[in-house]
Amino acid sequence: MTEILPARNEEYGTKQYWDKRYTLESDDSTFDWFKKYEDIADLIRELIPDKSARILMLGCGNSTLSEDMYDDGYKNIVNVDYSGILIEKMRRKHQEVRPGMEWLEMDVRELKFNSESFDVAIDKGTMDAMMTAKADVWDPPEEVIENCTQEVNEVLRVLRPDGTFLYLTFGQPHFRKRYLARPETKLEIRQLGEAFHYYLYILRRGTQ
Repeated sequence: MTEILPARNEEYGTKQYWDKRYTLESDDSTFDWFKKYEDIADLIRELIPDKSARILMLGCGNSTLSEDMYDDGYKNIVNVDYSGILIEKMRRKHQEVRPGMEWLEMDVRELKFNSESFDVAIDKGTMDAMMTAKADVWDPPEEVIENCTQEVNEVLRVLRPDGTFLYLTFGQPHFRKRYLARPETKLEIRQLGEAFHYYLYILRRGTQ
């Protein structure tokens, strides 16, 4: 495992690191930031009651979230990640057993989809990887602000007028709200866990 860990945390925010990591990992390797689907399944079912909803998985990595949701009845999932090495591995792994899922090489800051084409977008750790630059968390560098803001801008663009963005992170509200809160949206925050807290940010379009 040590050979795939970055020398510096800020490497988590680079495509080069993930390409190298996915090259070294076996095709069956999986890794989940934060909670797995079994931990949040009830929340997902509550927030996405329509299992035919078109769902965009942002920075999918080799998490089991998409496959677990697919097996739970969410068949219309589009997975994107900027590592083409990872995307090809995931496509091969799932093409026969989960033929309804799509796997596309794409940067979450520049989504190649038509506007208003998804019902739900999910980020479980992707934005966090862009925040690993070595800096004061109270005063992030302009690059971090621009990257995170651009991801949210793109998500809101591709969501339908009544769409929902779900963002799961360990980041506390005073570090995350600046990227999410918009006049044309409604933001709800749920605290998860007991000894160690996670946060689920629920950003809904078209709601004052």
